[in-house]
Amino acid sequence: MISPVRGPIAYFTMEVALDDDLPTFSGGLGVLAGDYLRSTADLGFPVAGVTLCYRDGYFRQQLDGEGHQTENEVSWAAERDRLLERLPNRVVVSVGGHPVTVGVRRIYLEGVHGDKVPVYFLDTDLEVNYPADRDITDRLYGGDDEHRLRQETVLGIGGVEMLRSLGYGDVATFHMNEGHSALLTLKLLEEEIASSGESAPSAPSGEQLDAVRRRCAFTTHTPVPAGHDRFSSDLVRRVLGEERAALLDHVVPGGVLNMTDLGAGLSRYVNAVSRRHRSVAQAMMPGSEVTSVTNGVRIATWASPPMQELFDGHIRGWRSDGVLLRYASRIPLEAVVAVHGAAKKALLAEVARRTGTVLPEDGLTIGLARRVTPYKQTTLLFTDPARLAGIAERHGPLNVVASGKAHPRDAAGKELIAGLFRAAGALGDGVRLVFIENYDLRLAARLCAGTDLWLNTPKAPLEASGTSGMKAAVNGVPSLSVLDGWWLEGCIEGVTGWAVGHGSPDADDAEELYAKLEEVARVFFADPTRFDDVRRNAIALNGSFFNTDRMAREYALSAYSTDSADPPPLRRL
Repeated sequence: MISPVRGPIAYFTMEVALDDDLPTFSGGLGVLAGDYLRSTADLGFPVAGVTLCYRDGYFRQQLDGEGHQTENEVSWAAERDRLLERLPNRVVVSVGGHPVTVGVRRIYLEGVHGDKVPVYFLDTDLEVNYPADRDITDRLYGGDDEHRLRQETVLGIGGVEMLRSLGYGDVATFHMNEGHSALLTLKLLEEEIASSGESAPSAPSGEQLDAVRRRCAFTTHTPVPAGHDRFSSDLVRRVLGEERAALLDHVVPGGVLNMTDLGAGLSRYVNAVSRRHRSVAQAMMPGSEVTSVTNGVRIATWASPPMQELFDGHIRGWRSDGVLLRYASRIPLEAVVAVHGAAKKALLAEVARRTGTVLPEDGLTIGLARRVTPYKQTTLLFTDPARLAGIAERHGPLNVVASGKAHPRDAAGKELIAGLFRAAGALGDGVRLVFIENYDLRLAARLCAGTDLWLNTPKAPLEASGTSGMKAAVNGVPSLSVLDGWWLEGCIEGVTGWAVGHGSPDADDAEELYAKLEEVARVFFADPTRFDDVRRNAIALNGSFFNTDRMAREYALSAYSTDSADPPPLRRL
């Protein structure tokens, strides 16, 4: 395809989800990155992904009979060697005052028209390195602040140097997917200084800072201040060295290196990942002009194979032009219902195989699966078991299929999982709750295709975007969700799904949830044709917009195009 993008584009991300056999992701950020990169291949955009190759992956979740989580290392050396090509290129990066050699592996993502996007996985697990340095790329989100900064040094600084080694001397835009890779701006600034003949200037010039800004774009996903990486001055000096720390002092003064401030402040384009998140992010970054590009999912990845066949028969070209899913409104309703029914049977069979629990096929099956942490209010549905049981008694059986990992250091998140196990034991026969351990891409695909209703109840306004409900929508599964993130844009009440509350942080989310679930259950059991019409609308109205095809085109026009190369300058840092 002929690309409208001025490239090449280097897309840096701490994690990326491409396959369960490549455990280089923990959750939504990585899944979004993987979907996005595949869509750039579909569209023929000149993009290259840059990430880290984690020797021990993230972790495999194991739950005991009471829901207590333990974490096991992932052994994937054979899959790594099979799926990722080891390249001969090596670069050396100073980390902790001594040189560390960085190698690289590569995989190509092939788009629907045959275009390919490479993803490069940086790796320090090389025999030439000291054991401690081999461990820099040991696991995702493991270790202390020093370990994290060492990883981010390899990703940001080592990533730029590796791209140079691979022949990417003319990258048009360095796109940072969150602040983890923000040290790439420091490397670019060093290159600007070196090109001017200066060795160690007292401070970078405005022209040099602007030269870096013109080449960088920054996406923030985190609406909580605590979620943005910050490193002390002493740690920065210990890991990066005095010269680089001194240069950073001129760029982000104040004694603490905030990676979001660094990445956003040295970018010409800064975006949040939903319209509401834009206002939250703007308040957090008052010195930058923040816009928004609402996240999406790759339809061809998340639509179940039978649903893809249905689209093939009715919507020509949908794989590379997601907006065409709006014509799903013309697909006969009985065809949508039949495809979803098959997916539901497959899910219930999977539940029985994994848990030994047989759920009633005629029940309203609710999907509840995301990372488990307090702000997502995973146990909200079970706040009042008697009221939940009453809904089932009045309308029909309820099945809840839950899954999700808690971060190894998130004790509160782990307790929520145990709380779900306790709730399952306390519910009556009318409400069945099962929890499936080790949430991964394969299970997510099953859940998003086979449930009847997708439940998402984060505490507003802490949901930057969210994409799980988008995956469900392309399979004809409507959402029942708090009005936050993407759902504030995607919800047409009773048409594409249902809203919990008004997105206020002071809302009584449990009361709102029970009142709305009562309405949804009444429609599902008493007026199934109306419910099935909502299924089809979820595809036509939500699936056609909340996809990475549209998202990539927005980035092409706003962040990557020639016209966006020289916007009004952002703040001086």
